Amino acid sequence: MDHNALAHDLNFSGGAPNAEPVRFSSVEQVETVLRDADYLPDRGLATAIFLALGMQRPLLLEGEAGVGKTEVAHTLTRVLGRDLIRLQCYEGIDAGQAIYEWDYSRQLLYARAVQDGEVDRRSRFAELYGQEFLLERPLLRAVQAGAGAVLLIDELDRADDEFEAFLLEILSDYAVTIPEMGTVRAAEPPVVIITSNRTRELHDALKRRCLYHWIDFPDLEREVAIMRLRVPGVSEELARAVAATAAQLRGLGLVKEPGIAEVIDWTRALGLLGVTRLDPAAADATLGSAVKNREDLRRVRQVLPNLIHD
Repeated sequence: MDHNALAHDLNFSGGAPNAEPVRFSSVEQVETVLRDADYLPDRGLATAIFLALGMQRPLLLEGEAGVGKTEVAHTLTRVLGRDLIRLQCYEGIDAGQAIYEWDYSRQLLYARAVQDGEVDRRSRFAELYGQEFLLERPLLRAVQAGAGAVLLIDELDRADDEFEAFLLEILSDYAVTIPEMGTVRAAEPPVVIITSNRTRELHDALKRRCLYHWIDFPDLEREVAIMRLRVPGVSEELARAVAATAAQLRGLGLVKEPGIAEVIDWTRALGLLGVTRLDPAAADATLGSAVKNREDLRRVRQVLPNLIHD
């Protein structure tokens, strides 16, 4: 085999590239289905999801940490009946860690077995670059699965500019070329959710490829509704008191503002302690559920009695 040539378009048996993409009939249906799956989107997010699915475009979600960006992908995975494939980005991630790598240790063992006559002589060294030696990483698996997957590219802002440019190429045609084997091409693109906490600005070229939505912290009424949805049995009074206190904490300029997930945990912790009405003592005892930074804890405890009144 000429390893520098493209052999053919590959269709790995492990994926579901011919799965029919699911399209919601309306934005209202998106809101209803996600709400039934315990995720309460606002109208703007539901619209962005509806358009991304209908137009088969990646959806780029930005916002503060803890506002529910990653949970969008998890919820869509459940309601669409797809497989979740997650690529967690980090500083220094490269193409090999995102697409595929060769299992060099197994290749070496196989090559030695051929030389020692322990493998059928009809076997060739070209088989060292067969599928059994290929380590599939998230992007290859997603292209292979096609419409059968939800691809979550989480915290892209943590990766460097070079990886972002490389990712743009993949998202342009949903194809991966393996020089030793050929090209893997998605018959239908996967659902793609990209998240960013905006620790750096993503490039305009990537944003042009995607639909974009900024997820902000919910207003008081929606946060109360989220808590009552996610914490069964919580009273309206307690949910409203916790949401109001969380909103005030977010205005203190903390290192790590409490996100929706932290507020839900805080409410659950209070419920486990049998608290039905928020007071400074109960809030202080459970504060570690919502505030996850030592300096923030010290600062919040200084002002907590002023934020909550018996």
